Amino acid sequence: MKSALETAEKSFSLALFFEDFKQITKVRLSLSVVFSSVAGYLLGAPNVDAVVVVLLTIGGYFMVGASNAFNQVIEKDLDALMDRTKNRPVPAGRMSVSAALFIAISFTILGLTTLYIINPKTAMFGAVSIFLYTSIYTPLKTKTPLSVFVGAIPGAIPFMLGWVAATNDFGIEPGTLFMIQFFWQFPHFWALAWMLDEDYKKGGFIMLPTGKKDKATALQIIMYTIWLIVASVFPVLGLTGSLHLSIVAAIVIAGLGFYMLYWAIKLYRKMDNKTARSLMLASVLYITLIQIVYVVDKFIQA
Repeated sequence: MKSALETAEKSFSLALFFEDFKQITKVRLSLSVVFSSVAGYLLGAPNVDAVVVVLLTIGGYFMVGASNAFNQVIEKDLDALMDRTKNRPVPAGRMSVSAALFIAISFTILGLTTLYIINPKTAMFGAVSIFLYTSIYTPLKTKTPLSVFVGAIPGAIPFMLGWVAATNDFGIEPGTLFMIQFFWQFPHFWALAWMLDEDYKKGGFIMLPTGKKDKATALQIIMYTIWLIVASVFPVLGLTGSLHLSIVAAIVIAGLGFYMLYWAIKLYRKMDNKTARSLMLASVLYITLIQIVYVVDKFIQA
């Protein structure tokens, strides 16, 4: 009886640790980054190498997991003030700062080593992403709304990173992929920040461009959504090197963009959290589907 009880307690403790591990590394966000990186790789690779895909998947997960773990160590006291973050492992006291730092440092070393095996440029961009996210974006969040601009840079690297992993080169093609995901960051994150504005303010974070939920913020969301659509269909003009987009694919992507723009305009009119949530979900749908469209279009053209 005692043995069975001990086994159950160990299983419970292991399950709790695994859940905390997923939270400290933000597993769902990490997987979305891996998806973007693999999509970029498939676009850039003349021939798909399964080994590189596996290395990129592992390295990408480690890279994002490290950034998130560092972030939660740095913001542990502020996280404790906000409803959405107070139950995270470190502020809740379920994981020590030293344990979280061990995960962050280990993931950094493992991630950059894995990406370096692919090629040095991929590791370099991975290092830049971790540095910008933890050392500049995170401290700026309580200082200025411009932190979102800084945070959009590491947030835009994954799609581009895949191309660099495939080609060991940085040119107009990965630059275009970077711009697509860069512009996408703003309507996506500001829609999220709109919904969580009151909670963010508890932690002292200034995330909306004007610092509040007003028409000026909503207008900027519309403008960045328009720039996102333009950047996404730009390769149809044939001016982006070996990154091509067919007319049919461009029409599909534009249609997805206008769907996202519809919610951005509706947010300007309604100014409510429900519409902001719809915009946020539309943005997730947009970035996922256009990456699929780009990849499918490439192989159809080939």
